[in-house]
Amino acid sequence: MTGMAGTAGRAAKAMRAGHQASAGDLLELVRSGRATTRGALQQASGLSRATVGQRLDRLFRAGWLREGAGGPVDSPQGGRPSITLEFDDEHAVVLAADLDTRHGRAAVVSLSGEIQAEHHGSLRIEDGPDAVLGELGRWFAELLEKAGQRADAVCGIGLAVPGPVDTETGKVVQPPIMPGWDGYDIRGRLGRAFAEHAGVEGAEGAGITGSAGIARGGTRIPVLVDNDANLMAYGEQRTGYPDCSAFALVKVSTGIGAGMVVGGSVYRGVDGGAGDIGHIRVGADALCRCGSYGCLAAVASGGAVARRLAESGVPATSGSDVRDLLTAGHPEAMALAREAGRQVGDVLATVVTLLNPGVLMIAGDLAGTPFLTGVRELLYQRALPRSTAHLDVVTSRLGERAGLVGAGALVVEYLYAPERVEERLAALGV
Repeated sequence: MTGMAGTAGRAAKAMRAGHQASAGDLLELVRSGRATTRGALQQASGLSRATVGQRLDRLFRAGWLREGAGGPVDSPQGGRPSITLEFDDEHAVVLAADLDTRHGRAAVVSLSGEIQAEHHGSLRIEDGPDAVLGELGRWFAELLEKAGQRADAVCGIGLAVPGPVDTETGKVVQPPIMPGWDGYDIRGRLGRAFAEHAGVEGAEGAGITGSAGIARGGTRIPVLVDNDANLMAYGEQRTGYPDCSAFALVKVSTGIGAGMVVGGSVYRGVDGGAGDIGHIRVGADALCRCGSYGCLAAVASGGAVARRLAESGVPATSGSDVRDLLTAGHPEAMALAREAGRQVGDVLATVVTLLNPGVLMIAGDLAGTPFLTGVRELLYQRALPRSTAHLDVVTSRLGERAGLVGAGALVVEYLYAPERVEERLAALGV
């Protein structure tokens, strides 16, 4: 995966602080491309040749490193050319899923972010977590077979959900559009569902804070959960804008939410509530699904546009219905989408002034020309020129796969963080 700037610095900081580089630090240097030969690792880490060799040997035995296909390169220390090293992205796979209010998407994802098998279909959030997560477990098992992968190749599961998430527990907190999900043990249920359908022996859904998942063979397969806009932003920033230090994505579908990547990491606030711009009050008298009046989502989301279309006799019940009408060039849908864009753009003027991002990406069901035009009209009118001088306002590159890519990246970065590498190597007996 690209865009390692936010994680690669951890090893360097540790070494500057006087801590001896671990095997996990060396792996991060290789993954980030900052040091890809033994000699370069010696220089970057300050370790002796023998110590570097010992720590690399552990990574090779775990199957996480391999010799590069490009052949020898000149050594930074002179002498014989050095063999390049690279992260072995074929030794495991990640399962990823992205839930919307009425649909779900799941995939088998490589450690480098390539989607190996994918499925999307009807999954209604309002049916409750037990039914939805049980179905996801079945999808995962079928996708592994489709991808030609064994269940024991899975190293982690990532899930994007349309609500605020406490990432320490993996539970959604008072989600306006997820009835029955508040405080539910998502990680445990999804782990059990996957184990049941994939036939994983000895698996369990029990969890521990920060790393809940399936216990198997002395290791634990993490099940990580985050907000969908957060993971869409993470996936888009890493694959398309790795050098952007302040990146914001706004998803406008049935609801409205934003994800922010700052310094290479998702910004979530103190308890996962950052980016919930759909519930900023805009002065209207429309009733929102959260129970309050005048929220931005109540007047400018895909669901709000669908309601206005239905009131005028156009059949529409959700953001996806509005998307279909926009694709067909429906004039009333296009006019309402542009007006919704103006209302969102008015709020985004404050967001841009506060965050000063380099990229503002519009994604979701309404992310087309009419809506984007409306956003730009109000954003550039209301925001200070200083805040927009170096701002690119764009639409999604990854489309409906953004959440999957972000969920996969979340798991990979969790598993191969230096401190967790040491834990996992110990659990593997390496």
